[in-house]
Amino acid sequence: MLDAATPYVSTTNACKLCTPLGACIAFKGLEGCMPILHGSQGCATYMRRYIISHFREPVDIASSALGEDQAIYGGGPNLMQGIINVMDKYNPDIIGIASTCLTETIGDDVPMILSGFKKEFAHLKIPELIHVSTPSYSGTHMEGFHRAIRQTAIQMAEPDPLPHSKITVLPGFVSPWDVRHLKGVMRDFDIPGIILPDISETLEGTIQEDIEMVPSGGTSMQDLKSLGGSPACIELGSCIKNDLSTAGWLEKNLNVPAHRLGLPIGLRGMDAFMQTLSRISGKDMPREQMLERGRLVDAYVDAHKYLFGKKCLIYGEEDLVTGLVSFLAETGVQPVLAASGGRSGLMQKSIEQACDGMLPQTPSVLSGVDFYQIVEEAEKLEPDFILGNSKAYRIAAGKWDIPLIRVGFPVHDRMGAGRIRHAGYEGAYDLLMRIVNTLLEKRQEDADLGWGYM
Repeated sequence: MLDAATPYVSTTNACKLCTPLGACIAFKGLEGCMPILHGSQGCATYMRRYIISHFREPVDIASSALGEDQAIYGGGPNLMQGIINVMDKYNPDIIGIASTCLTETIGDDVPMILSGFKKEFAHLKIPELIHVSTPSYSGTHMEGFHRAIRQTAIQMAEPDPLPHSKITVLPGFVSPWDVRHLKGVMRDFDIPGIILPDISETLEGTIQEDIEMVPSGGTSMQDLKSLGGSPACIELGSCIKNDLSTAGWLEKNLNVPAHRLGLPIGLRGMDAFMQTLSRISGKDMPREQMLERGRLVDAYVDAHKYLFGKKCLIYGEEDLVTGLVSFLAETGVQPVLAASGGRSGLMQKSIEQACDGMLPQTPSVLSGVDFYQIVEEAEKLEPDFILGNSKAYRIAAGKWDIPLIRVGFPVHDRMGAGRIRHAGYEGAYDLLMRIVNTLLEKRQEDADLGWGYM
């Protein structure tokens, strides 16, 4: 529930998505996991639509399907029946249960309901049940994502596991390509790892001869239980509050050393990730990554004359926005506005640190805002292009006639969102080329001379 002193402002065009949606995406990164929303049927339908149109993959999200009667008398029986239905149809190893506005408002005690379920159906083979509190009116999809990961660790990690050599990496909400790339970097270091969550296959799969009711891939049950035996945990995201930090919980409760970094976007962000891997493993940066780093630096030099002085508006998840600001500062672009619907209270300081010594002027930072507020502020700044998800298309194309380069979530109006590259030297190179070529294309379209050398 919201605290009485918490300010609340309604919005009609939010720069965020709902909390349980983020939890569902996190649960999709667990092997054999089926998410179920404890709430109305419409919540699950809305979230399936959003996730499917971004990733272009079949995504099932079950629902306890509460109606008017349950809103008055409680939804416990519906949740129990929903779990039985999921067990019968999907035979999952894990069921991830996220609450919604309705069930949080009426006060359903989900842990108590699940305890009763386990007693009543003790004769059945019950999968692991992970529950997380995710009322949309008190957070964003990123808070739901991080809460789900933290609760997964709390409820699944064994209290006294055997030590092992796998380093735990919490990549945050990045694309399936980004997750695969980070896994590849760890292989280059010869470091075995646990990626939590691992959406590299579950949300970007292949065509199968037989239908997989629960997509293969994801963080395995064994890895979840052994989280406390990891020699280190690397958490990527500079705007994760302490009470949402899984790395912080593992360090405090299971003595796993925590390394909390920003998203590895751009040269400095990826350098920090590489240096952390080097310290943990005792190995130098692999030659393959040194070469990619050199190619990125060379590309920065080549692109500088096209990007220097260009002004950019960035919006989206706080961690992503901070990483993109850091990346743009390296290229000669001037980020003029960094905006997010998130309210972590950490983005202003994170962006100031990212810009320190790199930019003559720190961009304006707006937190907890909607698109009307973003547009009002940005009109004074006259950006040359926008970095963000699909939601600003009408503003970019219609109101301002400037390019929108799509990153983050959701991307509904283009194909290939699952392969958008944000992370690593390769991701920065790809993003750099997309920005430069988009701006060159805009110059050609606006010029009367037609095609020519740029």
